[in-house]
Amino acid sequence: MAGKSNKSKAKRAAAQSSAANPTDSAPQSDVPAAPAPVPDNGTVDNAVEATVPEANEVPPPVPNADDSDSQAVAASNDDQPKQGELRLYPVSVKTQSGGKMELQLNPGDSVMDIRQFLLDAPETCYFTCYELLLRNKENETHHLEDYNEISEVADITTGGCSLEMIAALYDDRSIRAHVHRARDLLSLSSLHSLSTTLALKYDAALNKAQNPGDKPNVPELDCLGFMDDVPASLRKLISSPTEDIKCVESIVFSSFNPPPSHRRLVGDLIYLDVVTLEGNKYCITGTTKAFYVNSSGGNILDPRPSKSGFETATLIGLLQKLSSKFKKAFREVMEKKASAHPFENVQSLLPPHSWLRPYPVPDHKRDAARAEEALTISYGSELIGMQRDWNEELQSCREFPHATPQERILRDRALYKVSSDFVDAALNGAIGVISRCIPPINPTDPECLHMYVHNNIFFSFAVDADIEQLSKKRPSSNMAEKIPSSDKVPCKEGTCDGEHNAELNCCSEAPLVENEQATYASANNDLKGTKLYQEADVPGLYNLAMAIIDYRGHRVVAQSVLPGILQGDKSDALLYGSVDNGKKICWNEDFHAKVLEAAKLLHIKEHDVIDASENVFKLAAPVECKGIVGSDNRHYLLDLMRVTPRDANYTGPESRFCVLRPELITSFCQAESQSKRKTKTDEGTDIVPDPSDVSVDTSKTDDELSHGEENGASTSEKTVAEKQDTTADSAARSSESSKLCDEITFNPNVFTDFKLGGTQEEIAADEENVKKVSSYLVDVVLPKFIADLCALEVSPMDGQTLTEALHSHGVNVRYIGRIANGVKHLPHLWDLCLNEITVRSAKHILKDILRDIEDHDIGAAVSHFLNCLFGNVTGGKASTNNVNAKNQKKGQGRGKGKASAKKSLASYMMVDSNILWSDIQEFAKAKFEFELPEQARTTAKNVPVLRNLCQKVGISVAARKYDFGSTSPFDASDVLDLRAVVKHSVPVCSEAKTLVEMGKVQLAEGMLSESYTFFSEAFSILQQVTGPMHREVANCCRYLAMVLYHAGDMAGAIMQQHKELIINERCLGLDHPDTAHSYGNMALFYHGLNQTELALQNMGRALLLLGLSSGPDHPDVAATFINVAMMYQDMGKMDTALRYLQDALKKNERLLGPEHIQTAVCYHALAIACNSMGLFKLSQQHEKKTYDILVKQLGENDSRTKDSQNWMKTFEMREVQKTAQKQKGQAVDAANTKKAIDLLKSRPDLIQAFQNAAAAERANALNEAQPRGRGFDERAARAAAEVRKKAAAKGLLVRPQSGVPVQQLSQLINPGTAASSKKSGENGEAKKVEEKKETSGNGKTTNVAAPAGLGAGLASLDKKKQKAKK
Repeated sequence: MAGKSNKSKAKRAAAQSSAANPTDSAPQSDVPAAPAPVPDNGTVDNAVEATVPEANEVPPPVPNADDSDSQAVAASNDDQPKQGELRLYPVSVKTQSGGKMELQLNPGDSVMDIRQFLLDAPETCYFTCYELLLRNKENETHHLEDYNEISEVADITTGGCSLEMIAALYDDRSIRAHVHRARDLLSLSSLHSLSTTLALKYDAALNKAQNPGDKPNVPELDCLGFMDDVPASLRKLISSPTEDIKCVESIVFSSFNPPPSHRRLVGDLIYLDVVTLEGNKYCITGTTKAFYVNSSGGNILDPRPSKSGFETATLIGLLQKLSSKFKKAFREVMEKKASAHPFENVQSLLPPHSWLRPYPVPDHKRDAARAEEALTISYGSELIGMQRDWNEELQSCREFPHATPQERILRDRALYKVSSDFVDAALNGAIGVISRCIPPINPTDPECLHMYVHNNIFFSFAVDADIEQLSKKRPSSNMAEKIPSSDKVPCKEGTCDGEHNAELNCCSEAPLVENEQATYASANNDLKGTKLYQEADVPGLYNLAMAIIDYRGHRVVAQSVLPGILQGDKSDALLYGSVDNGKKICWNEDFHAKVLEAAKLLHIKEHDVIDASENVFKLAAPVECKGIVGSDNRHYLLDLMRVTPRDANYTGPESRFCVLRPELITSFCQAESQSKRKTKTDEGTDIVPDPSDVSVDTSKTDDELSHGEENGASTSEKTVAEKQDTTADSAARSSESSKLCDEITFNPNVFTDFKLGGTQEEIAADEENVKKVSSYLVDVVLPKFIADLCALEVSPMDGQTLTEALHSHGVNVRYIGRIANGVKHLPHLWDLCLNEITVRSAKHILKDILRDIEDHDIGAAVSHFLNCLFGNVTGGKASTNNVNAKNQKKGQGRGKGKASAKKSLASYMMVDSNILWSDIQEFAKAKFEFELPEQARTTAKNVPVLRNLCQKVGISVAARKYDFGSTSPFDASDVLDLRAVVKHSVPVCSEAKTLVEMGKVQLAEGMLSESYTFFSEAFSILQQVTGPMHREVANCCRYLAMVLYHAGDMAGAIMQQHKELIINERCLGLDHPDTAHSYGNMALFYHGLNQTELALQNMGRALLLLGLSSGPDHPDVAATFINVAMMYQDMGKMDTALRYLQDALKKNERLLGPEHIQTAVCYHALAIACNSMGLFKLSQQHEKKTYDILVKQLGENDSRTKDSQNWMKTFEMREVQKTAQKQKGQAVDAANTKKAIDLLKSRPDLIQAFQNAAAAERANALNEAQPRGRGFDERAARAAAEVRKKAAAKGLLVRPQSGVPVQQLSQLINPGTAASSKKSGENGEAKKVEEKKETSGNGKTTNVAAPAGLGAGLASLDKKKQKAKK
């Protein structure tokens, strides 16, 4: 979307003119250049804006003169719009109410885009039913259809075009949509994100300050306190909801609905009952043309208008006429919404599951509108009108042309929109299926085989390994009841033992194979395979839309309906693959050609397979895939469970769905092609010798640049000379490498039960190929990943980020046991792996319980399970509240009877902690091949584990302090919700992803201008494809903020960082580690603008989030402590800074060891702090420890070691100077003492001043718990000022000069001292700045300018810039 209002553009231009020179405006108290605290001043982008270069009119200054050429090139190309950048043209709009406004539009904008712009504009936000007329400068009028592009109707580039909104007639659907829109406009729920709220609070505190120069007195953060007591800080995560401004008492659909037939004939569509704030009750008629108040007063409809002249085209307009209070309140609501950041008004695709809910639970109030919506729930389908044909929409979008960049953007946007809407509808439908609100299409079949079609979406259950628990409603077989639960063999996810389950299976033998294929793991693999084929994007080959929904222990697979599959027998439509596990294989030459084209992109080998009749077929896909021609004559490929080959490290029938990840295949192919190229040529000096580097290249760059998780300890970079090469050679090598990479293919059907064709040598070679990539995973990737973890190059904070890190490196989660064994020596990683294994094992056990229980037992069952996991429930005794809940509601099941009640009781009430932990250990052994130690029971008793489990299962608990030391920490009333967890295949924009990768490369080399261009283009494209609420958009904002930070534009950096923060909070969650890192970076940027109080508030929030996601024991927490210490150090609060630094040192020594590089960083930070306090001897001692660690880890010749040595010499020299000055001062003391005595005798007022100052200092010393540093004590000064003020009010101290002689004393005694001290102070300040400049390029050794931790990536980039300049 490209358009925007001219008003916001004018505001933004005005704001940016003041922000152009942030250094001038920084000292001011209100800091107009900082966009985050004042979002309503227009310093932020409009939500519907697409072009970042316009959002940041001031380009980032390029630091060195070498980039002047690139600037010249950029200037010469200014007339050419870059990829993703859109030219905008002004178009005036005459609104429905007769007003005038202007939009900035692009010829490629659709009419739907214009409608969205008008819906966002305050002047037109409540108009929903209108037609658009476009008049060009020749005064020709064009009627705009919703799906037209403007360029198809008229040329707006010539100017003189105008739009007019013409009121259209309402129908049943549009008038209901209008009423819903009016209700939405009156709500302010979740208006401001927490980051905006922090900035606004700071702004309000600034405004309350007595003098313009005063800064608000922010109390000292108690971060150390709440890090020690994370459970008590749960309430701080939840922000109090925004207080709604009440505009009207109620707007509900009247009980007069539906209109009687004779009133329908004259245009009545709907009746509404409205109660205004004045207490007046009105019955409003909605007709095809307007809304008016009718004369109905009692139980009889009187359709006559009660007031003349009160007929309006909109409901809001009518209410403004009826109620003056409504008019005033509605104006306030619109002003509040206008003050919010535009991104805060945009909905995200799938809002993250909030595992915490407010406590105590807020009162549930009457809301007739909410009741109406709940009672008309349709599980995702449309109430009025035709149901959407998801498959036709999706495939039509894939067939859009995509030759030009603009066509690709339009195609990607359409695909994203349809896929997102499908996921939303599938989620609602799946909940309806699991809640038994949607009937199956095959009700006579066994329940484990039920299938459902709702809203043109096909639903089926994916069952877990235990066939006995296929369905919570299936009647139990006698044989199954005879087998005690302790005798059941735990199976791996997605697999089951056929002989064991034959006894338990209530279904026929034939469906057992289908059930086995429809397991959890196969559903996951199918989704991954579908994604791969979608990304391959082969013309003429189609896949169905797909989503997986986990809810209440069930897994439902949702797919778009294959055309024609529901209209009779379509078995003859199978052209490729097999439906009976390879007994009969179908093949078609045309289909095979399409599949082969995709196989080349996916590294799948064309190979021979033999069916049961000894027929040989050439396939380029897994045997069990199904190629079908639908009734729309499109070629569909389904059931893609094994697109990548099977993992040779996991053999046997129980591991049939253990396949390798596609990231590993890509990494292996790149490594192999490089090694082959190396053998072919002798010129291999610049070739990466270790193939393991390839697998982690992308993710490592991302980690270093974004979060600074390595905290400055980046590996040595290649020099510029090593990187330079001739363009021709580079291009030749690149094409050769790509060709070699494409030649590496794998047979997906090796190590399976299918009969393979070809010679034994070919089959052996295929098997050897798969064994090779499997051993590459174990021998190369896993050790490299463990090494990266130990070096903090990869620093996962919680289970989710650990899983993402594993997947990005091509490692399956089933290898987490091996990783745990590799990081035993690092406590935080060992605990993280133990907790993840525990949570994943507990998740499956809890899902089994949820599948078997009735609705009324969910709260009691979940709380009992949590008590068994986190508490110490013994002897199968449930907590009192659970027993009571059970007794109260026993027998309320839906027809399951006594046997069901007994089974339900046995399934969860009789479980105790020992039984549960025994089951968890058994599952961990079977699934992860890991012996879970007894220590795991202790490490699991914390908030991060509770958070992880709740997020994986979809549980919401009360945000209160839980005592994990008690036997039953949880109550049934603590479990507040159970939500669905979704996996989907919504496509991503590959073009923007490529631009981001290119920008990261440029940023790593210090090319700020080029990287800014790449990130801006990526941001622009993503804005148009996905809208602002997407994780990839947040990434772009983060990188743009980084570039602007390095370019010195702090205000611009804060603006981009604020966007990233809003998106992360809305898309990832309030307590996601990325959100924490966003707060940390925001704090560093605010600190750069000298807004240290606001920076500390953001840093406090970051520490709170880190405590919830990772717990207090994590290197990132220690690194953040160093950042906080640096901020306090700059404020002169040295005692607080030292406390944080000492705590960071303790954490790093405990977690990483006394000789880790991060421990050296702590020692160096302590040395700098002691230096600023004048304790040069202590500085020297700390720096000596830094130097010793660096010598041992990096060697004496490393630049960081040499820097540390220079620091030692500096501190030593300062200590010598200090000693010399001290000795010189002692000689002068005797002469000065006599002078002072004479002075005091002649000035008795000085004695009084000294006494007052001493009293104030004593009072301050009593209140001060910790010894303060030598810096100026602001609080003591404020206390002394208060004492003087009170004394003056009482008339005790009336001399105006009483406070002055205290400061003048040293000048009177020794006039030379003051001058020298002033000079040394200036020098000290200069030295401090110089130190910061020096240390910014030293990577690991010191992080004063951009301290270690959340912002260390910035420091490491400074180092790269320096090297790039050399």
